[in-house]
Amino acid sequence: MEMNPQEPVPVEEQVVGQLEEFESKPPMGLEVIVREFLHDKVAMFSLFILVAIVLFAFIAPFFMDETKAQVVNLFGRYKEPGVDGYLLGSNEGGQDILTLLVIGTRNSLFIGFMVTIFTSVIGIAIGIMAGYYGGIVDDIVMRIIDFLMVLPIMMIIIVIVTIIPRFNMWTLIILLSAFYWVGNARLFRTATLSEGSKDYVSASKTMGTRDWKIMYMEVMPNLSSLIITYLTLNFAGNIGVETGLSFLGFGLPFGTPSLGTLISTASNPDVIQNKWWVWLPAVILILVLMLSISYIGQAMQRAFDSRQRIG
Repeated sequence: MEMNPQEPVPVEEQVVGQLEEFESKPPMGLEVIVREFLHDKVAMFSLFILVAIVLFAFIAPFFMDETKAQVVNLFGRYKEPGVDGYLLGSNEGGQDILTLLVIGTRNSLFIGFMVTIFTSVIGIAIGIMAGYYGGIVDDIVMRIIDFLMVLPIMMIIIVIVTIIPRFNMWTLIILLSAFYWVGNARLFRTATLSEGSKDYVSASKTMGTRDWKIMYMEVMPNLSSLIITYLTLNFAGNIGVETGLSFLGFGLPFGTPSLGTLISTASNPDVIQNKWWVWLPAVILILVLMLSISYIGQAMQRAFDSRQRIG
């Protein structure tokens, strides 16, 4: 009995088979994040709003006169929106609210971003070290963290701001970073304790790999999902801390606009009721910022969780 030779598979079927195989593969890396944002319309809209606010805050000053935020014009005080060229009105000193809002948003975003970077670098480095070594190193680090966490940090910052003679934006950033890294360290110390018990860490130790390479080139990349998610949410929290301090009068120095200083004008009942344009734009903007960052952080957390399940 003669055997028929196997017929070659047509090129069209080969291409279709490759496409089906490619589509059947689970998404990885950046593709997971993109897919999550495409499925979550609220997160996508929040990302668009956040990018628009950041671009507006850092690009708009090149096309406007920032002196309007510094020059006092008593004849232009409390102008309503749209009157005499004031698009969002003016405050008690006749200063343009739109200019103050742009500069204040830029300052608040910059402070929140820098505090997030500094606290994350310090907290992640210390937390991973404590969780990796354990023992006496972990005990010392945790006692320091416990001590700092029970302190009335907000009151200490207010006292320090009051006694420092030359207080500026960088002083506030350093001051906030010096106290707010402890939460990061505690979180990543716990995550490292769990990660350090896995086989790849034991294998690296057996092979004689240096500890710093294991900690920051093997363990830390496996915590990337937690790092990015926590940084996103921490960014919103740091903006809120700066806004709260500036609202109380212990944030940025007098004359430096921020969202907190704009909102602080709402402490006057007459301004709250009759001059709403002085404080309401800043309130709306800070609310939109917090919600946008929160939705983005939640979407990224879901994306990384699904990536870990796939992996």
